[in-house]
Amino acid sequence: MRINLVGIDHQTAPVAIREKVAISTKKLDDTLPMLRAYISRGIILSTCNRTEVYTIDSDTRHAERSSLDFLKAHINIPDIDLRQYVYLLEDRAAVEHLFRVACGLESMIVGEFEVLGQVGHALEVAERAGMVNLPLRHIFQSAIRTGRRVREETGISRNALSVSSVAVDLAAGIVGELKECKMLVIGAGEAGRLVAKAAKDRGVSHIVVVGRTQERASALAAQLGGTPVSPSNLGEELLTTNMVVTCAGAPHRILSVGQIKPVMGKRSLPLVVIDIAVPRNVEPAVGKVKNVFLYNIDDLTGLSALNRKQREDEIQKASQIIDDELDKFALWWQEFKVRPLIRALTSKAEEIRSAQLNRTLKKLPPLSSDQYESLEAMTRAIVSKILREPVRYLKVNGSKNYAEMVKEIFRLNEEDQG
Repeated sequence: MRINLVGIDHQTAPVAIREKVAISTKKLDDTLPMLRAYISRGIILSTCNRTEVYTIDSDTRHAERSSLDFLKAHINIPDIDLRQYVYLLEDRAAVEHLFRVACGLESMIVGEFEVLGQVGHALEVAERAGMVNLPLRHIFQSAIRTGRRVREETGISRNALSVSSVAVDLAAGIVGELKECKMLVIGAGEAGRLVAKAAKDRGVSHIVVVGRTQERASALAAQLGGTPVSPSNLGEELLTTNMVVTCAGAPHRILSVGQIKPVMGKRSLPLVVIDIAVPRNVEPAVGKVKNVFLYNIDDLTGLSALNRKQREDEIQKASQIIDDELDKFALWWQEFKVRPLIRALTSKAEEIRSAQLNRTLKKLPPLSSDQYESLEAMTRAIVSKILREPVRYLKVNGSKNYAEMVKEIFRLNEEDQG
């Protein structure tokens, strides 16, 4: 039995590819049943910068091929193109990667805390879909525990940046003083809230929020002293805003060249547009419109690299915790893999013990219940003590060769291990 991971993230693929494989939180429930058509058990972890499929299978090649086929079928990218962007990890390497993801070490912004909740949500949704077995559950629960330990025992997330706050910093670097700027936030979800809060903390005095519904936009605007605006008034707002940050979970483009070009013809000031949504909210060609400066999530790399460098000491501490948790998981995984063999071994030993005891009892005069229980307990104890060391060794050092040797010596077959 092998642990398999097929994934794609900001380190292996540009946003133009990542947005094709991205699966929104709302669509995850519908997507998991589709995965079942390719493999019986699996968990999908999809964030703004990664889409990963974790599976358990006895055949690694089958698991990898099935996960790739699943991605290929639902994103309409030829297999030959997709393979150059994905990473394939197995067993300890796959588990270590998930632990690092849960700790925020694989995020574009090191230490960001949103990903830990996303790992938990991925497990929760897969549980509802009936796609989780014991090893997958244990892997993800261990990752969540590791992520919590790292945040409690290190400063990796202390005053951590987020993609949203880095986006505001990027905008500030372009437009200069923020106090007199007007910012338009398109998206009233969690990312929108973080953008608006970061903007307010950095001194933006006028924040306008556009949401999918007026109710959501009004709720967010009320929290942060902003102004809610209907999507129908978007064009009017674009005439007077200095910068736009888009972070809506929409499956289609929200801002197009057709919208932006007429607006820019009526204004002299430049417009900074930062699109941190995946899939992107802004048509890439918008960046070619005169006086428009368009950036997407991949353009935050410079600031995220600086954030990583500032947290090097905490990254080292986090890595030590991850190594400790990996060792714990490795012990559990080794024991889990030999459980069928141990069950088969103890079952066969019990079968022999019981048969021998019954043959002996037929040769003895009738025994009292106390005598029978004493004899029963004694034979069980003998078997238990004989098997104790072999079982312990299997749990700790159950290499394939040793496991095969035990099966051969005791003549155990696959059916015995069920």
